[in-house]
Amino acid sequence: MAYRVIADHIRTLTFAIADAGVPSNEGRGYVLRRILRRGARYARRKFSVELGSFFAQLVDTVVDQMGDMFPEIRKNTDLIKEILCEEEVSFARTLDRGERLFEQTVAKMPAGSTVIPGASVWRLYDTFGFPVDLTRIMAEEAGLSVDEDEFNREQERARELSRKKKGSALGADNVVLDVHAIAHLNKQQVPKTDDEPKYNARTVEARVLAVFTGDKFVDEEVRSIASNPDDVPVVGVLLDRTNFYAEQGGQEYDTGSLVSLDGNSEFTVENVQVYGGFVLHTGFLKYGSLKIGDAVEAQYDVLRRLPIRNNHSATHVLNFALRKVLQSEEIDQRGSLVAPDRLRFDFSYSKAIRPEEVRDIDALCNKAIDENLRVFAKEVPLADAHQIAGLRAVFGEVYPDPVRVVSIGADIEEVLKVPQDARWANYSIEFCGGTHVAGTADMKQFVIVEESSTAKGIRRIVAVTGEEALKAQLLQRSLAAEVKSLHSQQGAQLDAEIKRLAIELDQAVIGVYDKHVLRQEFESVRKAFIEADKAAKAQALKQATEQVQQAVEQNPDQEVFVFKLAVSGKAMVQVAKYIKDLKTKAAYFIAVDESGAKVAHQCVVGKQVLARGQLKANEWAEAVSQVVGGKCGGKGESAQGSGTEVARVDEAVQVAKDFAQTKQA
Repeated sequence: MAYRVIADHIRTLTFAIADAGVPSNEGRGYVLRRILRRGARYARRKFSVELGSFFAQLVDTVVDQMGDMFPEIRKNTDLIKEILCEEEVSFARTLDRGERLFEQTVAKMPAGSTVIPGASVWRLYDTFGFPVDLTRIMAEEAGLSVDEDEFNREQERARELSRKKKGSALGADNVVLDVHAIAHLNKQQVPKTDDEPKYNARTVEARVLAVFTGDKFVDEEVRSIASNPDDVPVVGVLLDRTNFYAEQGGQEYDTGSLVSLDGNSEFTVENVQVYGGFVLHTGFLKYGSLKIGDAVEAQYDVLRRLPIRNNHSATHVLNFALRKVLQSEEIDQRGSLVAPDRLRFDFSYSKAIRPEEVRDIDALCNKAIDENLRVFAKEVPLADAHQIAGLRAVFGEVYPDPVRVVSIGADIEEVLKVPQDARWANYSIEFCGGTHVAGTADMKQFVIVEESSTAKGIRRIVAVTGEEALKAQLLQRSLAAEVKSLHSQQGAQLDAEIKRLAIELDQAVIGVYDKHVLRQEFESVRKAFIEADKAAKAQALKQATEQVQQAVEQNPDQEVFVFKLAVSGKAMVQVAKYIKDLKTKAAYFIAVDESGAKVAHQCVVGKQVLARGQLKANEWAEAVSQVVGGKCGGKGESAQGSGTEVARVDEAVQVAKDFAQTKQA
């Protein structure tokens, strides 16, 4: 039975990821994440396996057994394994902690109780991120149940409180330590924040040193979302030590929470800034209270930190790749942004970067990722650091002494032994105080999605890594298939697809070079279509004109004509001009638009016919519109309209003839 459970899970995961599904916190991605997590816990429980690569090891078996019938799963086996491994490693950490917290929760229950409070289950999920469905399974295994009614009430209460919450990251902008606040802290001999743990510790125990409301320091904050949902303030908290990264050097701040060691209070951190050595955690109190001297566990949002870390290391790799590919000494960093979803790098360079150069920069960055280069970081005396060959630093920036040096691929200890050795120029070595990956393989993939100019002599590159890079690649593959399908389409369908894809290509967040290649193929198809369409319309116009001229010439005594034409509305105007110029004839033209969704019609009444006052173009068009629908307009000499009743075109032709005959009788 256990083997069948695992087989069902790995089949589902393999096919779903091959079909562009990616585990995430929302939509179908969350379904995949839950399937993988339940399967992973089941495997560890039943087979005592070490989580990390268990499901990835089974992918090849699924492909061997089912790849012939479903060839799509053969295309991205490495990517499927990579995603499964990443998810398993992440979940292993969550599972270890969650099981420990579950045991603590059960231990606190009254003797003889078999129902776990719903509030405790909700807190396990809301505060610590432990999946509710796993809590239910673990409760069942222990002969316990969950108070579902209380859980649902807590969940709805949390949603309602969230909607009412006044505090936000934007509100945190109002809570800053100005010179007066900093002077107060120094006078009170509050020590500067020890933020060394930000580089390694995912959680750290700390002590509250100060609580700041934005205009004054207080001993305690008791206004929480739970107790005061309509008036919860944004406040700042100073700790003796922190593992949160304060925004600086282009890298965005961490978010997360400060949870009291007794679990009775939680402070949500939405912004982190540093002022004169004091790291201020701004946010709001979720429940409980927070006062000076409280012991808390500081825990940053790992799912936010990891992609930021990836993007910061990628910025260094990009900086190195730019110099290598463009072979220019004028390249200097002019600004950067390191966010969870992207990195942005501004640099001095006087020319536009060609698509082929972007391709080569992309390739060099991904080569570094494939090589899984180790990332080294060390504080070095500023004078010694400046001696390192190939060292990169931001132009005009003032650095501390000692300064933190980050090297990708070269051991800093070895570099400092012979700092001026020319071989160090073959590595990325920079001054940097940011957080970074342990090895470049953690970045997974690197894709440049934008290359542009921000000012004269300044270029900007925007790139993505990890999951965002995967999304870009999957989107590129999807668009490539759609562009390829254009070759097998024609007529109105091809025209509609060209218009749709033109917009999608412009808006698509995919690789710059990939977009360049797709646009070349797309433009080739579009150009061929435009030329063929132009020729076809010219031929249709010629045939329609000849049809009308021939009918008039063969029936010189006939005064009124009705034509059903195979031309567009625009071409019909040109055909109608022939009749209008004769001045002695009247004609009605009806045509189905190429899209097949509209009927275009137009009529002209020559001046001599109109002078008799019997047949007027606007009345004639109104009669036809009653059949084909839509609107019409015009005057006695000329009128036109469009409708949607394509199936009634032949009926409209007859109505036009009957109307003219009636008027002439």
